[in-house]
Amino acid sequence: MKKERSAWWWVPSLYYAEGIPYIVVMMVSVIMYKRMGVSNSDIALYTSWLYLPWVIKPLWSPVVDIFRTKRWWIVITQLIVGAGLGGVALTIPLPDFFKFTLAFFWLLAFSSATHDIAADGFYMLGLNTHAQAWFVGVRSTFYRLAMITGQGLLIILAGYIESNSGLPTVEFEVHAVKEPLQVSAPEVTLLEQQEFEGDMCVVLDPGNMQISISPRNQTEVDSVLALIRARNSELGHLQMKMNSGQKNSGFEEQPSWWQEKVVLPLESFLKDHFGEHRDMPAANRAGNFGVFAVRLSHPPATGDEVVVNLGREYGDKSISLVEGARFVFNENNWNRPALGMIQLDHRMKYAADAHFRATAGNIPLAWSITFSSIAILFVLFFVYHKFMLPRPDSDRGGVIESAAGFFSEYFKTFASFFRKEQIGIAIAFLLLYRLGEAQLVKLASPFLLDAQEVGGLALTTGQVGFVYGTVGIVMLSIGGLLGGFLAARNGLKYWLWWMCIGIQLPDAVYVYLSYAQPDNFFIINLMVGIEQFGYGFGFTAYMLYMIYISEGEHKTAHFAITTGFMALGMMIPGMFSGWLQEVIGYKSFFIWVLIATLPAFITLKFLPVDENFGKKVRS
Repeated sequence: MKKERSAWWWVPSLYYAEGIPYIVVMMVSVIMYKRMGVSNSDIALYTSWLYLPWVIKPLWSPVVDIFRTKRWWIVITQLIVGAGLGGVALTIPLPDFFKFTLAFFWLLAFSSATHDIAADGFYMLGLNTHAQAWFVGVRSTFYRLAMITGQGLLIILAGYIESNSGLPTVEFEVHAVKEPLQVSAPEVTLLEQQEFEGDMCVVLDPGNMQISISPRNQTEVDSVLALIRARNSELGHLQMKMNSGQKNSGFEEQPSWWQEKVVLPLESFLKDHFGEHRDMPAANRAGNFGVFAVRLSHPPATGDEVVVNLGREYGDKSISLVEGARFVFNENNWNRPALGMIQLDHRMKYAADAHFRATAGNIPLAWSITFSSIAILFVLFFVYHKFMLPRPDSDRGGVIESAAGFFSEYFKTFASFFRKEQIGIAIAFLLLYRLGEAQLVKLASPFLLDAQEVGGLALTTGQVGFVYGTVGIVMLSIGGLLGGFLAARNGLKYWLWWMCIGIQLPDAVYVYLSYAQPDNFFIINLMVGIEQFGYGFGFTAYMLYMIYISEGEHKTAHFAITTGFMALGMMIPGMFSGWLQEVIGYKSFFIWVLIATLPAFITLKFLPVDENFGKKVRS
């Protein structure tokens, strides 16, 4: 090998580059799709499939070993990741963005999984044993910095561009008053005919609303709400962008046998027994309501859409937005007002206020710029590592004598893993340890972003970036470092049960958040921080057990197999989590997440672990 280059020149940048695409595919994509108007069920289902490349990563890891060098695979996959990120940025503004961006996320996922294989292999080839041990903390630190970039800085960047692009924010207040008032509807015809000067803006009438707490007749409320929804639908204000699984036909498709016999009855059962139900007012009485209108002052450019999102920013939760969370305007309906409805709780006996906000930031532009920035970063990584990565003599492609010999060794490596002692319970542990977390992680960000009226916390994109990218990642890192220190001191077996409790029980904070729906940003940060600390502490046990079960002749290949089971344990629960949440609501869903943590404790009872593994004497 030629003159050695200090590992400081390439280990930090290599593991920073390894973490970015993973967090982009797994989490940033979820937040982007939520802001673009995709449903929770579609988000959870389709983004969960993106785990698949990490699930089947062991199947092509021997290919990376045999064909070309690890250095070549690192450089080429970084270039492909950059191209994939650029593809996402270019297709976000398109009408079929969901279908096209998913295709590029698949490319990112496969490229990132391949990069992981090559980077981990190159780390062992480029450093001697002492250096590997010394730099393991460095690589972990920069991988966590990549998490901060993905979960925090990128989300904050997108939120900042959202807030400072598009149309100005419009704020309005609703006052629940004791005095009897006539329900006043906006003058829709006059509002349609009104002309405005200046730049395009969102016009909201009335700017402030007073609603009497005197109850109304439920039949009357339902009738008005039905008329409002019919009007909004007819004018095209409620249209959703098509996803890859929807068809724009002129008729409704008949449900399949699976939907008719399994899905629909299951949904009905879950809704009846576990869904969120509002208390029905007695004697056909309903809370009073007010109607408001929204339009644009000027038409958008031909082919463009302006999406106006409305929601309560703060105030009394007995004042709810029951219609009008999201309106779509284009060159055909920009001056045809969309109608929304604010309704009071029928049990209100007091005067109260609530502050609402209508935003129309340029969401596609914000996310296109964000993904373009990451694409440029990966082109720079490609150039940097092409010149700065060392060229160890041991980094050579394998010699293939025959296809039969290759496949014989290939299958022998896999077979030896499944012949390990008590491998069945070990696999069960790998699949079930994160069963609750796998479902929680898919819906945590949508829960924080969703309007309070549908059970969420109504945070902005920038606020979610701050929660996860600063407080969350700091607490995650502290929990991980503490877990590693304690495991090295007393061994994995000593702390295994405590770490399992640490990763499972803090999920209860989301039960509290879903029931309390606090407006206090400090409380939200505190709750998420507790959950992330527990996750970092408890995940230490998972990673150490993966290393423990991989020990033996084919350590690298066996570790890749355990990462496949890890990804499978995240993918399958995540696929149905969005559908389940939409059926039973956030409150019942987070209770279910707690119940789903029980199988992890059951597997621990039978899990074989050497009591000395992880102790200092072992190292």
